[in-house]
Amino acid sequence: MDLRFGDGKPTDEEREAVDALLGPPESSWEGAARDEMDAADLRWARGGREARDRRDQLLPALHALNDRVGWISEGALDYVCRRLTVPPAEAYGVATFYAMFSVRPRPATVLHVCTDLACTAAGASELCATVESRLGPESGVKVERSPCLGLCERAPATLTIRAGASARPAFEDEAVQAERGSGGAAPGDGNGKGRRGRNTHHATAVCAPATPDRAIAAATAPETAPAEPAPETAVPQSGDPALTLLHRIGTVDPTSLDDYRAHGGYTALRRAFTLGPAAVIREVTDAGLVGRGGAAFPTGRKWQATAAQPDHPHYLVCNADESEPGTFKDRVLMEGDPYALVEAMTIAAYATGAHRGHLYLRGEYPRALARLTHAIEQARTRGLLGDDVLGQGYAFDIEIRRGAGAYICGEETALFNSIEGYRGEPRSKPPFPVEKGLFGKPTVENNVETLVNVLPILTRGAEAYAAIGTPTSTGPKLFCVSGSVARPGVYELPFGATLGNLLTLAGVRDNLRAVLLGGAAGGFVRPDELDIPLTFEGTREAGTTLGSGVVMAFDDTVPLPRLLLRIAEFFRDESCGQCVPCRVGTVRQEEALHRIADRTGAAAAGDIALLREVGRAMRDASICGLGQTAWNAVESAIDRLGAYE
Repeated sequence: MDLRFGDGKPTDEEREAVDALLGPPESSWEGAARDEMDAADLRWARGGREARDRRDQLLPALHALNDRVGWISEGALDYVCRRLTVPPAEAYGVATFYAMFSVRPRPATVLHVCTDLACTAAGASELCATVESRLGPESGVKVERSPCLGLCERAPATLTIRAGASARPAFEDEAVQAERGSGGAAPGDGNGKGRRGRNTHHATAVCAPATPDRAIAAATAPETAPAEPAPETAVPQSGDPALTLLHRIGTVDPTSLDDYRAHGGYTALRRAFTLGPAAVIREVTDAGLVGRGGAAFPTGRKWQATAAQPDHPHYLVCNADESEPGTFKDRVLMEGDPYALVEAMTIAAYATGAHRGHLYLRGEYPRALARLTHAIEQARTRGLLGDDVLGQGYAFDIEIRRGAGAYICGEETALFNSIEGYRGEPRSKPPFPVEKGLFGKPTVENNVETLVNVLPILTRGAEAYAAIGTPTSTGPKLFCVSGSVARPGVYELPFGATLGNLLTLAGVRDNLRAVLLGGAAGGFVRPDELDIPLTFEGTREAGTTLGSGVVMAFDDTVPLPRLLLRIAEFFRDESCGQCVPCRVGTVRQEEALHRIADRTGAAAAGDIALLREVGRAMRDASICGLGQTAWNAVESAIDRLGAYE
């Protein structure tokens, strides 16, 4: 692709897709046709500064093109650059950063087949090979092997994305009907509209568990394919009155605001307004809530540091880009209890002095996108978002931003760059986000599970919440259990329960070989270590990590070397390439694992020594957590499981 304004011209369809989001161009400098120029256009440029202030619309504009056409042409990218005054080389760098975009022609229909850990263990390789052999070039479908789709409890899984203004989904449930009605669930006002206009349509189809016939039917003949029923709840404990975070999922209609309020919804927000911002932060601090994304940073301290900043405006960012293989708890919360997240974001914003919230959502979560879009629209209509929330004189609104397939955007500063229209590369710290975060302003960032924990803190009180769990790990914790278990899904247990307690609930199978804690960035433990307490401090003492709550069980039918190689491939693909230790180290790690895939003992000793050296370099010198943890699972498999002995 020629990285300059050249002769490539956008098609009418591409122009329409971009203009639906940004509005029509006001001058030829922004891309208006030459026959529409007026005399002023010939003498001076107009709108440059205003256009540059809209740089954050770059990612939505690329989504608009991808949704309408299926790929991003040179002419279309050139048009977006003119509209936003973005250098073409920078826009090209952004467009090629995300796995869900393509700058080369491809069919309008793309079938993503998950080949990550849980799906690999469930036969994804055979599924993918069968689908690829049966879908040739004449099918009009491109098959792509995908990292984790967040459907691990129903592995193996596929996701079909069909571009086009008239695209229609291949399955029917209320969430997809809402998505269709909202014009593809575009980011913005919950009505399928971006901040400056209506976005384009696209259709999605999820198959999980997937078979070749169902996946192919959904991709090639959506009008005649059998309807995909709404999935059974991913919460095996559904209906248990002891549940705190999951008690509404499976029992309350996730599309009904009235049903949510009838089951305790918006009680916490009303108490927050009664207490005031400082007292809300004090409650969260006294409750001992720490971040549930893996870092375990005290939430109250983060909120207090943001609220105390004199620079304004303040921003709230909800990190819903859970891309860690094996993680799907945030997806289940968003699909099953979307109003809880909207309420929790409103409380967090009120406490920290923010009036604008950004919800950064995985591009692979169409059902969550539809339900959250609907929930935000309903909350806004009923006065629970907007200029006067609950008549309290407090203004707050939420904008959904769709990710596009980049694991690194789960890192908070990479996420900020993505929202702002840059490549999703992590920033060096300090300054920390509470000082200079999104758009250079004080920003509080929490993931979905962390925010939802705020609701029981305010409804029950900090003391009652802190009584759950252990003195240093308070409250309930969600665990994503998948792999060789009878009842995979999201489980809620108080901190302090053991790994064995959790696996007993899930029905672990015989011949257990290993358990992976924390996902690809976590570590393996042996079957004789199931007494590990599931707390942050307990897993640290055991030489492993709790991470975001991933628990993947593998029996002796799963080839361990193949799993390790898949983990290495994952980190190689997902490294942003910004720093040398990670960019080079992840490649060297994968190469070494390829070499020793079928070797053990002395034959593998040299490459294992190399792996240790590379792993230490990545851990010590990488900019962010991706490179720092890329060696963890491989190291634990070698040292604890004797993977190559």
